[in-house]
Amino acid sequence: MPLCEDCVAGGHGEHPNVPLSQALAQHRSALQERLGTVQNRLPQISDALTFVKEILQQLTNQRASIEEDIQSSFEDLHKQLDVRKSVLLMELEVTYGLKQKVLQAQVESLLRGQGEMTASCSQTEEALGEEACAANLQAERDLGERLGELASYGLPCQPEENDQLDLLMETDGLRKSIHNLGTIVTTSAVASQSEAMGAGLEQCVVGHPASVTIVTRDKAGGACKSGNAILSAEVFTPDGSIVDGEIVDHKNGTYEFVYIVPKEGDFSLALRLYDQHIKGSPFKLTVTRVSETEVERRGKSPGQKKKGSKRTSSALGTPRRKTQNPIEDDLIFRIGTKGRNKGEFTNLQGVAASSTGRILIADSNNQCVQIFSNEGEFKSRFGVRGRSPGQLQRPTGVAVHPSGDIIIADYDNKWVSIFSCEGKFKAKLGSGRLMGPKGVSVDQNGHVIVVDNKACTVFIFQPTGKLITKFGSRGNGDKQFAGPHFAAVNNNNEIIVTDFHNHSVKVFTPEGELVLKFGSNGEGNGQFNAPTGVAVDVNGNIIVADWGNSRIQVFDGSGSFLSYINTSADPLYGPQGLALTSDGHVVVADSGNHCFKVYRYLQ
Repeated sequence: MPLCEDCVAGGHGEHPNVPLSQALAQHRSALQERLGTVQNRLPQISDALTFVKEILQQLTNQRASIEEDIQSSFEDLHKQLDVRKSVLLMELEVTYGLKQKVLQAQVESLLRGQGEMTASCSQTEEALGEEACAANLQAERDLGERLGELASYGLPCQPEENDQLDLLMETDGLRKSIHNLGTIVTTSAVASQSEAMGAGLEQCVVGHPASVTIVTRDKAGGACKSGNAILSAEVFTPDGSIVDGEIVDHKNGTYEFVYIVPKEGDFSLALRLYDQHIKGSPFKLTVTRVSETEVERRGKSPGQKKKGSKRTSSALGTPRRKTQNPIEDDLIFRIGTKGRNKGEFTNLQGVAASSTGRILIADSNNQCVQIFSNEGEFKSRFGVRGRSPGQLQRPTGVAVHPSGDIIIADYDNKWVSIFSCEGKFKAKLGSGRLMGPKGVSVDQNGHVIVVDNKACTVFIFQPTGKLITKFGSRGNGDKQFAGPHFAAVNNNNEIIVTDFHNHSVKVFTPEGELVLKFGSNGEGNGQFNAPTGVAVDVNGNIIVADWGNSRIQVFDGSGSFLSYINTSADPLYGPQGLALTSDGHVVVADSGNHCFKVYRYLQ
């Protein structure tokens, strides 16, 4: 842009006396400098543009990938919800049927008694309405004897069941715990058999907490083992007002009522189960004032504590961790409760058995493997939570290699880890290939078979990690899977896979060719509601855990139904992994009951 004469010589510039030519040169130099500065920035901007475009492309790709995952996950979730719906409806019908049967039998018994009594009373009234005579004397004697019998005739006048039938729906963490979603809540507790005990039942001290233990029992007087019963407790003061208290549910059939009475006097303590008074209720309660010294002395009484402890222990009947079976069925024992300590489990999944007499449990949510003897004695555990090699994030499958190494499918880490028999990490395989390994097994050649639940594919690896082959894809075709779970190998080195959402079991050659398929969705013999664990005995019979139907079925090598394993004494709830122990018993992960169970099995 040209400069005016006034700008150059008229005092408008920084140097008013600079000649025009010199000013123009200076201006051009400054302009050239600025041009160079801007041009030097262009490569930087070009690089930035390329980088941002790459990020945008990655963002778009990631969006597409996540969208695909969302679609796949929700499709899978819908299927799981449908399965769970079927289980809950079945559980509802079974629970209703059992309770309805008891109450209906009681109704029929009462109606029979009522009918007999009404008929006898009518006959007696007719006889009494007639004139007394010798001819009717024997008939009247017979009526008298019959009335005497009916007067002492025992009828079930107290309810032998209750009407509780509720549904709990816990939706937190639905995706990971969908198989545990919803529980039909009930107990067999009846008020006429339930009882209370404890020092707070008869007396307490003003202003000091008192407690009463309530033990719920069923119609036969047996102690109930679960909580959630509808229980109410009230302390009535002399003027008719009610003292507040707190009921603590111990979730084992016993409850604690803790209360504080603000003044002395004679009170009434009412304990009701399903709005009916339990044995002895209402109780007479005496509230007194005593000195702090007396309170302390009484609180430290060793005799009182001993007595209370003994009664509570007897009432609770707390089972040992290894529970023997009191009913004649196939159960030998069960091990475990919900927890994080040794012998406790949180969502146990896979099961394996070694030739050396060991049972291995993949304790999924505790990120470890626990090892027991065939007799149920705890031996060891190993596993550290994490996402580095040698750590476990969600172990779901476990197998024992002929070498003694322990092979673990780690679902969330998306690889298979190999540990020594002492639990020392040795190697991992399948990283970068696996999407969600669920079950593992070992074939007769020592190859590691991995069932990828998410990829719907079976992988076969050498122990070194080299991939030998793979087969399967998502779908409902003969060579396809929908959420496959576990695998076993028969004497022909054929691979048996449980196809969870297709409700079937499929048998393949080591090359992935279909040999046999059996099972359909249902509750009949040979049908499945989502099969999970699988094992093969020495005769080639196939043992399958039927997750949705909560049972174990046995088939011959051709897929024909043979029998059930009797699990009626202590019912299964969502069985997962299954294996045969070295002494010929069946061990199953009873995931919903947070334990594993060992059953007799005649091969």
